[in-house]
Order: sequence, then C-alpha cells, then structure tokens
Amino acid sequence: VQLVESGGGLAQPGGSLRLSCVASGFSFRDVAMSWARQAPGKEPEWVAGIVNDGSDTSYSDSVTGRFTISRDNAKNTVYLQMNNLKPEDTAVYRCAKSMFPRYSGKYLPDYDYWGQGTQVTVSA
Repeated sequence: VQLVESGGGLAQPGGSLRLSCVASGFSFRDVAMSWARQAPGKEPEWVAGIVNDGSDTSYSDSVTGRFTISRDNAKNTVYLQMNNLKPEDTAVYRCAKSMFPRYSGKYLPDYDYWGQGTQVTVSA
C-alpha cells in the first residue's frame, strides 16, 4: 500500500491550495478515505472524509464551508480543495485509508495506512 500526497506549499491568508493523494497497492474504490493534519506540538486532527463511491462526505467544524474533499476512482486519487485558508490551517496534511468502505469519520484508529504528508503553510 502506498499513499503519496502532493500540492502543499505556502499560501497567503484567504488563498487556496489543492492537495492530491495518489493511492496504490489496494482496491481504492472499495475503501473510504480521509485527510488529517498535524500542526507542530498538537495532536493529529481529522479534517475531511469521503466514502468509497464519493456519495457522502464529512468535515470537521474547523474546515466546513472552506474545504472540499473529492475523489476520482479511475485515477486512484483523493483530493482536498482548500479555500479561504487561515494561518491556523498550517500543518502537515496526510491522506489516510479507512479499513471500511463507508466509514470516513474522525476516529483515527480506523485508518490503517497513511501517507508521508505534505506541508501546508499559511502566512502573509
């Protein structure tokens, strides 16, 4: 199993970034996926999740209305569109593979594989 994130970088407050996570080594269309983040000195925080067929998504309160998760099962890729970025969004963002097709929630032990992460820094 391999999960490879890309798309991080430096953005100004109010700006946008789009993260991508390319998956391999498992049947991507059969599992839910999520994005989580970890800021320095803080615990990992679940950010957004999407079920296997993309029909249902969920978000943490901190990103609702600003971030959008999506997936392309033909490309084995999950995306995180981040708009109206804030300095508090600064963190390493990692995609995660759920152990279930329809669970994409905030309970992190239900995710068995994680990518290495991509740094997102929001600063003027």
